[in-house]
Amino acid sequence: MKNFVVKTIANAGALAVAIWLLQDITLNGGSTGRKVLTLIVVALLFGLVNFVVKPIVKLLTLPLFILTLGLITLVVNALMLLLTSWLAGLSNLSFHVHGFWTAVLGGLIISIVSWALHVILPDED
Repeated sequence: MKNFVVKTIANAGALAVAIWLLQDITLNGGSTGRKVLTLIVVALLFGLVNFVVKPIVKLLTLPLFILTLGLITLVVNALMLLLTSWLAGLSNLSFHVHGFWTAVLGGLIISIVSWALHVILPDED
């Protein structure tokens, strides 16, 4: 359970950094508390997408992973971020990613920040 909470906090922090750095990734809302709650729900949604969909996409694109020496990971991460944005729109959450290249850069930022936060935060169960 503690591992799940740590991963959700790391995802929320990474998403917050991407929102802060990129103007085309937006989180709208009223108060700060509403934005934080939306960010946590989007982080849960992002974690669910990465847990369920990402392994399937990686398996289906395995030849591309080999051919590009893993650089296709940037595209897969961007697609997971775009899927999260689409699902957030369906759920009436105010999180939006505008454009594929923004998603690529956002996925890169989220990967780096998540890695750094996982190094810092404890993850024992």
